[in-house]
Amino acid sequence: MPDITVHHLEQSRSHRILWLLAELDLPYTLKIHQRHPVTIRAPEALKAIHPLGKAPIVVIDGEVLAESGAIIEHLIDAHGPHLRPAAGTPEAIQYRYWLHYAEGSLMPPLLVKLIFGKLRTTPMPFFIKPIARAIAGKVDAAYTTPELTTHFDFIEQHLATHAYFAGDTFTGADLQMSYPIEAAFEGGRHGSDSPATRAWLDRVRARPGYAAAVAAGGPNTVPGGPS
Repeated sequence: MPDITVHHLEQSRSHRILWLLAELDLPYTLKIHQRHPVTIRAPEALKAIHPLGKAPIVVIDGEVLAESGAIIEHLIDAHGPHLRPAAGTPEAIQYRYWLHYAEGSLMPPLLVKLIFGKLRTTPMPFFIKPIARAIAGKVDAAYTTPELTTHFDFIEQHLATHAYFAGDTFTGADLQMSYPIEAAFEGGRHGSDSPATRAWLDRVRARPGYAAAVAAGGPNTVPGGPS
């Protein structure tokens, strides 16, 4: 059995790793880190473990691993082949696509939405507030709103004909896609009707592994901030 330590940042991408370890029934040591109460950023202490100081960080048998997708792939390759489609199948192609799409395509506009949303509420001189809000509104209108609509229409179309992202069974792709979808739905960054996506989210949240991750690392309310 591998020696695994998870450095978990509250309300962050590292929830996915706790969830995966529960799905794999792998024991681990949990070290919880708190976000800064004002900036919502990860503490500087994480940089002592990995130079970027971003969660998730997992130490497996002395080897430090970072990046959600890389950690998920590593753990599934080593301990959970049942959580990935068989090589050479159409499902395997979908699996790899969604595993990379989550952070490569979907998270960037969500992060922009978060940043400009905070701009509206950040304390500043009263005469600057209308300018800041106007800039945020223009960015949303010109970029984030249409971009997120395109992305979530695309996701909705896929999930309307697939129970999960890589076919008919739950895989690591669903774990990886969970964070941006939760960030969008629960963070108020996606308001259009997406019944198939909502049904998928309810379905994966009902898994015992999800509940185990929440019990271990706290509620996953997903502030959407940089980890």
